[in-house]
Amino acid sequence: MIELLSPAGDMEKLKTAIYFGADAVYVAGKNFGLRAFAGNFDFAELKEATIFCHDKNKKIYVTVNIIAHNEDFAGLKEYLEYLQEIEVDGVIVADLGVASFVKKYAPNLELHISTQANIINKYSACLMAELGAKRIVLARELSLEEIKEIRAALPKEVELECFVHGAMCISYSGRCLLSNYLNGRDSNKGACVQACRWEYSITEKSRKGQQYEIQEDDKGTYILNSKDLCMINHIQELIVAGVDSLKIEGRMKSPYYVATVTNAYRRKIDEIYGKVEPKTNYIEEVEKTSHRLFTTGFFYPGENKENLLTSTPVQTHEFVAVVLEDANGGDVLVEMRNQFKVGEELEVLSPNDTFNKKFVVTKIWDEDKNELECARRVQQKLFVATDLPLKRGDILRRKNK
Repeated sequence: MIELLSPAGDMEKLKTAIYFGADAVYVAGKNFGLRAFAGNFDFAELKEATIFCHDKNKKIYVTVNIIAHNEDFAGLKEYLEYLQEIEVDGVIVADLGVASFVKKYAPNLELHISTQANIINKYSACLMAELGAKRIVLARELSLEEIKEIRAALPKEVELECFVHGAMCISYSGRCLLSNYLNGRDSNKGACVQACRWEYSITEKSRKGQQYEIQEDDKGTYILNSKDLCMINHIQELIVAGVDSLKIEGRMKSPYYVATVTNAYRRKIDEIYGKVEPKTNYIEEVEKTSHRLFTTGFFYPGENKENLLTSTPVQTHEFVAVVLEDANGGDVLVEMRNQFKVGEELEVLSPNDTFNKKFVVTKIWDEDKNELECARRVQQKLFVATDLPLKRGDILRRKNK
């Protein structure tokens, strides 16, 4: 069965991903990863995360995928030895020098070649296999037909992983120089400022100081504005192409994003394998969390990938609370994340049978039994009246008006 691999920028997101159906998660330590502004994990947290995943029969992969300069190798040997000691399931590497350290100092770790290595042909893929790669995370620029050719050329034991959902880097498989040039923060060392999402203007050479907007229409400027990748309706084709793992982008995204997207892909995969009855419009489901317009990227040549409608992320629903304790109807203890009030209709996001079921809030009260008309304080623990059976970890959301 194909693997569903979800992002985990911190422990809360990791537990959310596992609860909502991920087979594996990818994380980073405090150094050597490409998302320096995610919460990430220190040594103790990496061990805790590994134990948690293995207790749930899930896998955990650690990104060590910076494009390394000489000085970046300080401490790498000890770090890899520690990852081997706590028995993480693999490390994701882009730099051949880093890969050589893995083979020399942590030979028991599975070596996964990052999308940052830009594997776009079968010859590069086979070379990585000869160098000891267990898995190759293919470049986003490949079509399904090219993936089939790479699969046919590789030994069966070498796995293929593809990004299937999330933000698309504007540079070739994420090897971007723009952030470093404009802001001095190296995206290839995890410090990307996402300069491709900024708004830009033009200054004419002979009119210094006069700026002119770059504008297609009245909704914004879109010089470097890509759509978001979404392959949820094409998982069967990826399976046929020989992909072993479906990867969701988003270690810096919210727990609500992780829950929504992981849950949708889990249900779609289970539907394909005959584990559940088809009953969900999956595009509508992933639209309930923050996204730009969707594209299938390079999988199908010729599709338009540019976003000429809006540069602002949108979502149809808002995360308002997370369930803290199991409840069989009646009073349920929740932690508030966004304002909601009596009389509003809330929808349940759950890996269980209450998924997408709704109820109207008839009563809210705090831990001192004071009744409230409106939940206003973020992370306040509250009781909410509901007739639905809810589980710890379920999410309550509200449709945006």
